[in-house]
Amino acid sequence: MILVKAKRDELLAPLSAVSGIIERRHTLPILSNVLIEKSGDALSFLATDIEIQIVSRSALEQSGEPRSVTVGARKLVEILRALPDGEVTLSMQDKRLQVKSGRSRFTLQTLPAEDFPRLSRPAGDVSKFSLPQKALRKLLALVQYAMAQQDIRYYLNGLLLVVEDKQLKLVATDGHRLAYCSTQLDAELPRQEVIVPRKTILELSKLMADSDDPVNIEISATQAAFSFGKIELVSKLVDGKFPDYTRVIPKDHKNTVVIDRELLRQALSRAAILSNEKFRGVRWVLADGVLKIVSSNAEQEEANEELEVKYAGAALDIGFNVTYLLDVLNNVAGGEIEVSFGDAASSALIHFPAEKDFKYVVMPMRI
Repeated sequence: MILVKAKRDELLAPLSAVSGIIERRHTLPILSNVLIEKSGDALSFLATDIEIQIVSRSALEQSGEPRSVTVGARKLVEILRALPDGEVTLSMQDKRLQVKSGRSRFTLQTLPAEDFPRLSRPAGDVSKFSLPQKALRKLLALVQYAMAQQDIRYYLNGLLLVVEDKQLKLVATDGHRLAYCSTQLDAELPRQEVIVPRKTILELSKLMADSDDPVNIEISATQAAFSFGKIELVSKLVDGKFPDYTRVIPKDHKNTVVIDRELLRQALSRAAILSNEKFRGVRWVLADGVLKIVSSNAEQEEANEELEVKYAGAALDIGFNVTYLLDVLNNVAGGEIEVSFGDAASSALIHFPAEKDFKYVVMPMRI
């Protein structure tokens, strides 16, 4: 019984799109599988880890009776990648899936399609809006590196989305630094705050194209759904209270230094080589027109960098984790950056004139 006959890439592209969320080890064996469904001339691949669900759809040249099966996702991806370009036939035989291409034959175990878990869509109020894919992709790139990883404060292991009036705000923090950006929306929407899990954000960034094609977003109290191209990604939300980011962003720092972004990035990269491997600290010593960057380690080795900058504020000696500074410099474009300070114990505010709706706050560290 033939399930589908198609060109290799017509199967591999949608299958690859969904298989990224599948974990290598599962307590439920069926979660290692992908659900393949054919209905008429439509073919869909669905994968889930119970928290996230991705469906990728494609159209076939020929239609047929509805069929569905679940099969090991990683094995099928590897088989299709290893096959040469050409036609591939997937067919069912004695509750197994047979993959044929030219003189190659593979037989894979299956599990019943009716046992495959799906995320049910919520009833109730849903906020709907859309953005060009490249716009959302850029917004995510501006902030996602500041998300926490496996923090005990689980609500930090994700990204805060705030919809308010005609604005979308994105905030990420790991408790040591915070990244914020915003953009205007076409629709006026009621205020809503949700925390989207880290894994969802990383997968979304990977799947979206750098195009003007829209991504349609639906946010409810328990779920966020993103539809773009032939893909639909649905994710549960993190249930928790995100910190009040408005209190974290400094508003009255008087001392501001203006620095060439690329020169600073290179100087910090060099200083990082001799920083303490555990604490990754660097000192910024600011005086009129000059920034000195100093790092040292347990072996008493030291790096010194000196940059000409636009600065006429009070003399300052402040320490930072160099990784947090390099993260923002590597992920946000711009010729110059502005860094505003209070004193050596206050967080610094980093702003890029080229990105007016972006702010980055980094806490100081004692060195």
